[in-house]
Amino acid sequence: MTRRRHFGLLFATLATGAVLTLVAVPTPWADPGSRDLSPAQRLALDAGIQVSPKAAADPTGKRGLGVNPYLANLPDATQADNASWRKQLASQAKQRAKSASLTRARNRAAGRVLAPALVQNEEDPTGTTGSNDSQANAEPVNGFGTGRRANPRVRILGQLVDLTPASQSLAVRAEDDGAIGLATATGINGVGARTSTSVLGDGPHGSAGDGSNDFDYFSLRSRAGLVITLDTTATAEVDTVVAIYNAAGELLAANDDALVEPNYFASRLTFGVPADGTYYVVVGGFSFQGSLPEDPTDSGSGAGLAAEGSYQISIISSELDRDYYALRLDKGDVIGAVGNGVASNLRIWRPDGTQMVGSERVDASFLYAPESPLPGSGNTTLAYVAERSGTYAIQVLGSTGSYDTLVEAYRPGSEFDPAARVQTVFLDFDGAQVDTGIWGGPGVRTLSPFGSFVAKWGLTRSQEAVLINRITATVRENIRRDLIKKGINHNLVVRVINSKDNRDIFGKTNVSRVIVGGTIDESGIPTIGVAQYIDPGNYGHEDSGLVLLDILSDSDPRNDASLNFYLRPRSERVGFVSRAVANVISHEIGHLIGNYHTDNSNGEHRLMDSGGANFGTNLYGVGPDNIGGTADDEDIDFGTDTYAPEEGFAGLENTLNVSAWAYGRSRSTW
Repeated sequence: MTRRRHFGLLFATLATGAVLTLVAVPTPWADPGSRDLSPAQRLALDAGIQVSPKAAADPTGKRGLGVNPYLANLPDATQADNASWRKQLASQAKQRAKSASLTRARNRAAGRVLAPALVQNEEDPTGTTGSNDSQANAEPVNGFGTGRRANPRVRILGQLVDLTPASQSLAVRAEDDGAIGLATATGINGVGARTSTSVLGDGPHGSAGDGSNDFDYFSLRSRAGLVITLDTTATAEVDTVVAIYNAAGELLAANDDALVEPNYFASRLTFGVPADGTYYVVVGGFSFQGSLPEDPTDSGSGAGLAAEGSYQISIISSELDRDYYALRLDKGDVIGAVGNGVASNLRIWRPDGTQMVGSERVDASFLYAPESPLPGSGNTTLAYVAERSGTYAIQVLGSTGSYDTLVEAYRPGSEFDPAARVQTVFLDFDGAQVDTGIWGGPGVRTLSPFGSFVAKWGLTRSQEAVLINRITATVRENIRRDLIKKGINHNLVVRVINSKDNRDIFGKTNVSRVIVGGTIDESGIPTIGVAQYIDPGNYGHEDSGLVLLDILSDSDPRNDASLNFYLRPRSERVGFVSRAVANVISHEIGHLIGNYHTDNSNGEHRLMDSGGANFGTNLYGVGPDNIGGTADDEDIDFGTDTYAPEEGFAGLENTLNVSAWAYGRSRSTW
């Protein structure tokens, strides 16, 4: 099994995915390989750097985007082209923001025709800092909220002041500078700024040398509380990757793509310095084989096939203006925020000082359901469901200049419905003729039923009914009983039924569906599971998910995404298979009610952990003995975990809280 290391990054910004465009350099194209990831690929994924080739950089124009990794539970991390999907989602978000349906959704969510948004002008006098630079001193936004007398929309207008010192140019460096011990000294000691122009590929490890990849290292000294900013967007004809190491050679933060026109593939990273000391900056080229060196002390430890070309890097160690605004929220409030102007990084801070969601240069708002009122289309977009009533803070960061940040807050979608209406989740095990285009597939396809796969797990067809009963019971536990038991939302109501015991009611009001059956060949979608939307607040109630069963029942003994990989003669097969399939179903339902992927590489095993690796411990609940269906198996639930770094979000996601508020009754019934 693949195990990835988790980085606690303090203030570090892992702006990881990529908006995309063509670059004027030759990029090597080949198949990314098998699902068995190399150490270099695992290291890249830990840092939020994809290990799939980027479709938009393909000079032939023949490489497609593949399945949407935000919505899919992929069997293979080398299928996840987050970079290309970032651009696609940003483009589609602009169309959504102009739609009449969004206006209707806002009015419906607010219960009235909305008045213009409040305007909050930053109180800091122009060109000064200090009055709102911490959560404790967050500038209050009065009149904002979901109450009857409050306005659910506010535009926050302000400025981020330039605190950057004057920059100096570094002299032309000599190769080999591809390791910590060979780093070029910048001369920065505390506050300082340097620029350097160089070429990737000209050293002894570039394509003209041994081909293991050329890296350029720089050293600087900084101190706690300052911010190190790295930027290759000014001039870069190469798809760069930047990273920061400490003196012990530990990787602290990395960035692949800055998502800034015209150089989408150039990199930008902002890192909050945790302690006084020497830090090492590395610049490399993107490689789907692994973009970072396996050993930062060895200049020949690259994985090969990296992009090459010239670039300019800016290295700055300085103070950073960061503006906080205080928002009064009720528990269950669903907020959406969009950063424009110079605002490229938004973060939500809980009343107890915990950073929750952070978003830098990612706009996934097109994935919201059409009924969602949440805003989108900007430099960066986020959504969050408040866990308790209190004063939260939204933090605005970015380059220097003026920003315009829109924040909106609404109650969850289920609260709009009459008290007698209960949302139903219909689990369809019968096979179906379905338009797979709703998940990005090729159109109408016929999917084989669940029963076709039972024997592939070493069970008999006569056990199908028992399996369906237990799968349904586990889904009920995951999305209803556990949520009620943990007491977040005492007004939670949802019904889970199956096709064995009930007629097909999909298409009726307030009925969501998950189809459980079919194969990749039948559907045309290379995934284990996929959801139609990611819908924070659960505003769309007639959506669909799909769980395919060919990979889950694969007989290949090397395939750790298959349930058979974990089955042994002493396994309790019915229990393990039913629980694992139910967890995959619950994962897709989790998307439909507003959850993003969480990190699959740390010690937190959650239902929303991303695919691509570690299936047994994360999603299937296999215990330390690595055998499914034994006493040490783990009950996998929704809960708090870090966001999957490769999707561009940072901070903590409380998927238990998001799920609990998805199925609430109207406030009038409380």
